[in-house]
Amino acid sequence: MPKFKEWEEEDVDVIDVETHRLIVFNDDVNTFDYVIQTLIDVCEHTPEQAEQCTIIIHYKGKCSVKEGEFDKLLAMRNAICDRGISAEVD
Repeated sequence: MPKFKEWEEEDVDVIDVETHRLIVFNDDVNTFDYVIQTLIDVCEHTPEQAEQCTIIIHYKGKCSVKEGEFDKLLAMRNAICDRGISAEVD
């Protein structure tokens, strides 16, 4: 007969952090390489991740490139916009 471990219940505090998305939009001005490098520099993407996001931006018109806390994403959005690329925090 197998033995079963008895589970104890305990109360755990959960902090509910609202996550937001950083969305980058396509344009007819910036090159693929420029957008890729921006995502690497600002969002700390790997080159592969940045390239995939850039392809989605190009073909779909936009892409959610990062999720997280509003303040962090707002700083990234500002840095992306300072480079002439359209972005918003959702």
